[in-house]
Amino acid sequence: MIIARVVGTVVSSHKSPKIEGITLLLLEKIDPVTLKGKNDFVVSMDSVGAGVGEIVFYVSGSSARLTEVTNGKPTDSAVIAIIDSIEKDGNHTYQKN
Repeated sequence: MIIARVVGTVVSSHKSPKIEGITLLLLEKIDPVTLKGKNDFVVSMDSVGAGVGEIVFYVSGSSARLTEVTNGKPTDSAVIAIIDSIEKDGNHTYQKN
């Protein structure tokens, strides 16, 4: 699993019928301690209802096709969880409001 921040959405009016109705999110990988973006982006199918600004876990490769939303869909990236908090060495680096 990879930690990222939802920084936007991606809209496509012409797409495979298999992905119609699925929200596409633009994610930026982040440092889990500083929460700073790494300027490394990926488009990911949303399977949990994440929104812009939220910190999420996403998976890539064949694991991305194992959610109820993405099962049998042509994807290699899926958001699978919205993160509530991050703790490292006893210090909370992130706490969702």
